[in-house]
Amino acid sequence: MTTSENSPSENSPSEIYDVIVIGAGPAGEDAADYAIRGSDRTAAIIEEQLVGGECSYWACMPSKALLGAGAALDRAVALPGSRGRVTTSAPDASALLDWRTRIAGRDDTGQVQWLDSAGIDLIRGRGRIVGERVVEVGGRTVRAREAVVLATGSAAVIPPVAGLADALPWTSRDATNLLEVPGRIAILGGGVVACEAATWCADLGAAVTMVVRGETLLPSMEPFAGQRVVEELRERGVDIRFGSTFTEVSRPDVVDTGYGRIHGGPVAATIAGHGGHAERFEVDEILVAAGRRPGLAGLGLDSLGIDPSRPLDVDDHLNVAGHDWLYAVGDVNGRAPLTHMGKYQARVVGDVIAARASGTAFDPRHAATSDHGAIPQVVFTRPQVASVGITEAEARAAGHAVAVSDLDIAVAGSAVEREDYRGHATLVIDSDRDVLIGATFVGPDIAELLHSATVAVVGEVPLSRLWHAVPAYPTVSEVWLRLLENLR
Repeated sequence: MTTSENSPSENSPSEIYDVIVIGAGPAGEDAADYAIRGSDRTAAIIEEQLVGGECSYWACMPSKALLGAGAALDRAVALPGSRGRVTTSAPDASALLDWRTRIAGRDDTGQVQWLDSAGIDLIRGRGRIVGERVVEVGGRTVRAREAVVLATGSAAVIPPVAGLADALPWTSRDATNLLEVPGRIAILGGGVVACEAATWCADLGAAVTMVVRGETLLPSMEPFAGQRVVEELRERGVDIRFGSTFTEVSRPDVVDTGYGRIHGGPVAATIAGHGGHAERFEVDEILVAAGRRPGLAGLGLDSLGIDPSRPLDVDDHLNVAGHDWLYAVGDVNGRAPLTHMGKYQARVVGDVIAARASGTAFDPRHAATSDHGAIPQVVFTRPQVASVGITEAEARAAGHAVAVSDLDIAVAGSAVEREDYRGHATLVIDSDRDVLIGATFVGPDIAELLHSATVAVVGEVPLSRLWHAVPAYPTVSEVWLRLLENLR
């Protein structure tokens, strides 16, 4: 329930909430919920698109749905008892795309119902900050007693390559929502989006060329992780061009056919390597997966002296620098652009707002400390890559006394998992403190090993105590014992 008072700018009624959140993705939803849960405080979420955000409809959920069938077939052919029953290694494209659509959908009715059940008002439209704690939405003025939270996510960047933008290339939204499978697709980029998209496009029968400016895939991770993904993609026919980029793109018959459809006729592209050699080739579609920018344009931040082209500067309470009433969670602050980390930040900021509103003292729950050196991430390629904390190179650059345990995963659990299990694991140890500060696992279905590593990193569990965390036999988790033995 809201109250009204005069707007300082228009002398017209304005609605009052304790908390206003701009952006109804997972982070925005959690921030509003945690700020008012169990209290009489009020909250409104402002959203111009679908409630549920990028992750639900355009990123995490549809991408994992697209990757599941190929992984299941790969798992089936890995064992003698099921291999002979598999008649094809290619997923049924029609059924797979239908499954993706069922998982992602285009209807936010359920999400809206959840907001209502949580006591959060939804305001449809684009919010713009017009004063301290004052937001306008399509001529409607809303004010916040306590806080305004920005949770507007990010958008794909199209690099300034001649002709590229005019060719209407795919971005991640097209790739996760593809309705037509290109016969030939070029992917610009070597990060998570590029690697996962290359995986499912290859599953669906596309001829995939990856154009990568650097010399490795997944460059922010341990080097062996990207190398293992390179090996598997190349085995499946993906052409990876390192040290290369587009210099010119041409598409005479371009048509805006909508998300996930091929945007007109063939694309002619010129790629050049570091040596200057240029090659021209033709594909049916280009996917640009070359980074994202914070979704801050048009939010009125310039009126606060804030540059909307850069991630927002926040402290560990997620307060925007210089504005004690303004908070930012998720991709807009650039600290950890992952859905689960945005939700983590949202839980922190909701608790911070609630504590400040009620006069409750802060405790460790009220600071986003895991943003510093304890971020978990999974790349759902084949093999999967799972990591948490910092890499060996980052640890040495930070001045830690480093010990490393590094080995292939070859335990009883992996031997029965599949006939030719190929995996690798690394632990990075701060030897002065005898605690784990980083871990990376590469292998089939390795994602489920990650949370144990995350608990160890966040909890700063001494290795002497980890010896007493006994892995069940026979599981792939037995690799933990082998990694610790490697450090004796």
